[in-house]
Amino acid sequence: MKLLTIILILSFSFSAQAANEIDAKLKAAMTAESRPQAHIDRDKNRKPLATLNFFRLKDNMRVLELIPGGGWYTRLLAPVLAENGKFYVAIGTNYVKQNIIGKPNFEKIGLLESSENVNRNDWYRYITQHAEQDDFDFGVNELDMILTFRNLHNFGKEVRQMMNVQVFEALKHGGYYGVVDHTRRHMEKENNENGRRIDPVLVIKEMMDIGFEFVDYSDLHFRADDELEYEVGRRSVSGNTDRFTMLFRKP
Repeated sequence: MKLLTIILILSFSFSAQAANEIDAKLKAAMTAESRPQAHIDRDKNRKPLATLNFFRLKDNMRVLELIPGGGWYTRLLAPVLAENGKFYVAIGTNYVKQNIIGKPNFEKIGLLESSENVNRNDWYRYITQHAEQDDFDFGVNELDMILTFRNLHNFGKEVRQMMNVQVFEALKHGGYYGVVDHTRRHMEKENNENGRRIDPVLVIKEMMDIGFEFVDYSDLHFRADDELEYEVGRRSVSGNTDRFTMLFRKP
């Protein structure tokens, strides 16, 4: 019993130490001088430290950020993974390519260049037009984790399926797929206000149909006062939308 107790204590100690090392790197990235103040102002709302810990991020992983947009998470993930892991971005990468990649502390970002990497309107049209051909490919495999933040709502069912299938193919067995998005009421049809929201139950079903396991759900970004009624960019809602946070795994 004493030996077992010692082993358990040591295991807990090593796990806690690893978590603390990840937290320290994330906190350093959050307070970096090069980080825009507009990004810092969103920390309270987006809770990056808690979110990335929920996704089980480790600094030695091979991680792909899908559709990085303005690079809010790119500026946090790249420094954390720079020393022991590998960080990639794919699709809609023009902003990070022009404004982040190659700058100090961001030299090691892997840009997955392909015909999808054009401006937002063009890449949306590209993957929409090619959805049925299923020829979309990230060009990497055996990834530990793929993350996407507030992006799935942009696409119809066929396009989401194509993208998520390629996510599944790019991950190693046991690899994680982390998703955050704006919540739409369950089974509510699209209208003028909910186009940038998506039904979380539908997301779970579509992921499981592809073959993903549903690992966990977090209420980190639950907002009780978001009535799920208005467009996410409305002044009364923006910055306070209810968002679901889910983790899936490739078996």
